[in-house]
Amino acid sequence: MQSINLPSKPPSAPHPILNLSFRIFFSAAAIFAIITMALWAFVFTGHTGIEAQTLNPLYWHGHEMIYGYALAVVAGFLLTAVKTWTGVMMPHGYKLLAIFGCWLLARLGWIAFGLGVTVAGSGASLLYAAAVFDLLFVGSMAFVIFRAVLQVKQYKQMGILAKLALLTLGNGLCYWGIISANMNMTKVGVYLGFYLIIGLVLTIGRRVVPFFIERGLSIPNAKGVAETVTVRNSKVQDIASLLFFFAFFITDLFYPNKYLLTVSALGVAVVNIVRLMGWYHRGIWQKPLLWSLYVAFLGMCVSFILYALQPWLGYNHSIAVHGLSIAGVGMMTVAMMARVSLGHTGRSIHTSPKTVNIMFGLMVLVFVSRVFLPLFDMGHYLLWIMIAQGAWIACFVIFCISYLPMLARQRPDGLFG
Repeated sequence: MQSINLPSKPPSAPHPILNLSFRIFFSAAAIFAIITMALWAFVFTGHTGIEAQTLNPLYWHGHEMIYGYALAVVAGFLLTAVKTWTGVMMPHGYKLLAIFGCWLLARLGWIAFGLGVTVAGSGASLLYAAAVFDLLFVGSMAFVIFRAVLQVKQYKQMGILAKLALLTLGNGLCYWGIISANMNMTKVGVYLGFYLIIGLVLTIGRRVVPFFIERGLSIPNAKGVAETVTVRNSKVQDIASLLFFFAFFITDLFYPNKYLLTVSALGVAVVNIVRLMGWYHRGIWQKPLLWSLYVAFLGMCVSFILYALQPWLGYNHSIAVHGLSIAGVGMMTVAMMARVSLGHTGRSIHTSPKTVNIMFGLMVLVFVSRVFLPLFDMGHYLLWIMIAQGAWIACFVIFCISYLPMLARQRPDGLFG
């Protein structure tokens, strides 16, 4: 008897926002970016009840920017991209909600701690609970990615899984430092997570930025003829960038030596400036979804130069750190979310919301106000910080207004995704 292949049941979710991970994680990351920065403004000015003996407020801010905001964007991107790379369906519906729920419960614990809420007489109890949910979140994300990669034997993605494993280690060090009252360990955990995220941005950005530039500019002209745009990439640049970044990361975090730091940071900057020259096309300035990615990469290069000069010019190390975080985490992620959200909800990548230029302009203002202005005028440091915080919040408010409605609705073409 001939077997009959019945069609598989199409995927479904109780709400469109649970169709694929980018919808719920990008939405939550944008809302969280507003909440956590507003709360940080109060923490920074001493208006909240963080137990400074339990956790340095600076590390509270750093942890939630990295393991809260940035990792939510990474989850939204990877759990969507791996489906494209491998063809294996990623969690959706209630399975996706369970992964997201772990992230959300961990964030609520950190927000409550920032507000000075106590449990059983100790605010640290909230962070113990958050630790469990944070590790469940990263662990479940890594598991589904590993399973998909293994299923199709796409072993070249193992580097991303290695970074997720190290991010879990970094997060664990943060919590262990809090539990053991070892602020130094917490600092290592925060910076380890930060540089791993930057490593991910450099790795993924090297793949997707040139792809987006080629796709975004290769469109038919008035005569209906499409111009083919090809940008240059180099394996030598990839290896050089990786080696210089690894040396920089180890030097800045574990072996502070100003000569090694300068050489390695300048190496990363120069390699990626050369890379940007190969990616350049004058047409990007007509496309906010392209110039934003380009400017984000350029901001990272400028920040590595600031790292290289810092030991010799004596300005605060946090200037370079914030430059790299605003360009590599702030600008890069919001630009990526804006582009991915259009493409994966079935909308034209060539027609972005009119608000995106303002949104990206505000993130540039964050960089200028938090990085450049304090270099030249420390007398108004608090003012520059407040402007940067306000511009960050305004950027994500505009993102929410422009993108949350499309992330919460079905695709206009009726497809699942």
